Amino acid sequence: MTSEQAPSGRDRRDDGRRASLAAMIAAEPDRLRRRSISLGVAPDDAEDVAQTALLRAWRSIEQLHAPEPGQMCSWLDVIARNAAADLARQRARRPVAALDADLPDLADGTSVAGDVEMRLILDGALDAIRGLPDSLREPLLLSVVDELPAPEIAERLGITPAAARQRISRARKSLAECRESGMSDAG
Repeated sequence: MTSEQAPSGRDRRDDGRRASLAAMIAAEPDRLRRRSISLGVAPDDAEDVAQTALLRAWRSIEQLHAPEPGQMCSWLDVIARNAAADLARQRARRPVAALDADLPDLADGTSVAGDVEMRLILDGALDAIRGLPDSLREPLLLSVVDELPAPEIAERLGITPAAARQRISRARKSLAECRESGMSDAG
């Protein structure tokens, strides 16, 4: 074995990938959390999904074919999407307990019932976003949550900037139709 050959085991294909991953996370520590939220994960769970995604990335860094920053970002996005999907499947198997209808007012004058109503409206909006096909949801969330311009969205998704803008427009139109057809009647 020559000195240029990689050592055996986990570090065989690392070649600075873990350092690159660590630098990327250090430069933008909330990136995976924001990405999790953009995938429809509740803000309370987004940190857990981000940590799960980071742990999975760290453990499987050898599987990254091209360690350039653009490819690493896309690779992390896929891992975050899979972690979010795993959480959704886990939640689907464990139903959430119903809230009590006779909720008291809080000491500061805000109504728990009002908070619950707002949560139901937000849950309806998240359900509508989750109901979009991936081809529309992904560009919309990259635009709104990650605040990426159409050319960067197009690059990440492998489509043209015009197609990215069109998909974002279709997603917004679909959500507006959903709101007009009843989501706004939640109150």
